[in-house]
Amino acid sequence: MTTAVDFVNLALNGLVEGLLIALPALALTLVMGIARFPNAATGDYMTVSAYAALGVQKALGVAIAVAAIGAAAAGIAVALFFHLWVFRALARRRPVASLVASIGIAFLVRALLTLFVGQEQQTFQVALVRAWNFGGVRLLPTDLYAALGAIVAMAALFALLHATPIGRQMRAVADNPDLARASGIRAGRVMLVMWACTGALCAVGGVLMGVKAVVMPELGWELLIPAFAAMILGGIGSVPGAVAGGVLLGMVQELSIPFVGPSYKIAVTFGVMLAVLLLRPRGLFGSAPAAR
Repeated sequence: MTTAVDFVNLALNGLVEGLLIALPALALTLVMGIARFPNAATGDYMTVSAYAALGVQKALGVAIAVAAIGAAAAGIAVALFFHLWVFRALARRRPVASLVASIGIAFLVRALLTLFVGQEQQTFQVALVRAWNFGGVRLLPTDLYAALGAIVAMAALFALLHATPIGRQMRAVADNPDLARASGIRAGRVMLVMWACTGALCAVGGVLMGVKAVVMPELGWELLIPAFAAMILGGIGSVPGAVAGGVLLGMVQELSIPFVGPSYKIAVTFGVMLAVLLLRPRGLFGSAPAAR
């Protein structure tokens, strides 16, 4: 029988998992809000970043925090590369063209990773620590560090968006691209910064998820559906909504385990996504369409 302490432990696990889901959800939200299409390759950007950090750590023997710098460089590089090579050329076409291209990029990246690193699961070299026990409530220090890392990354993004000129330009393009263009905002520069932020968020998410679990070619792909669901739950285009949606979804998934089992908690993600689309399409923080 599941006790109250068990539910507290599940809620804590769900909070950490939700913060990790929020990172790719934020990356999806940035692209959706500014470039106007859902980037299905977001999860695979995370996977590339995780393998980059793993390679740096194995080659140099450095701590995971230092290896994360290599992950950030890889995540930003891959995001900018596909923007310049693919998405910029498709910008004037319908959003579905960019969506289909992102699906192709996702399969391409995953196939290349499988070719060069194989399917073997790999792990980061982190110190083994015992969980802290507070009257049956267990908290792993690794989970705490992962949660703090996710929060720092989110805070940095919020600071960029609200306290810098380029962040205000990004929000202006997201709100009204035509008016932003007429105001003299350079869309090309905004896109470069947006894709760099997307790559950095994917890098942090990939490394933290790899530390919490294992690194494999499907690492980011398995997190893509929850990230999409979190973005829809919070409200498409809403940055605070992506965070709230990720946290809520992570906790709902974990708290559903006593009822549906760990193998079927992903079904809860689909259920939440369908319910939001049917009952409240604009999400929790999305604005209602203006009347014309």
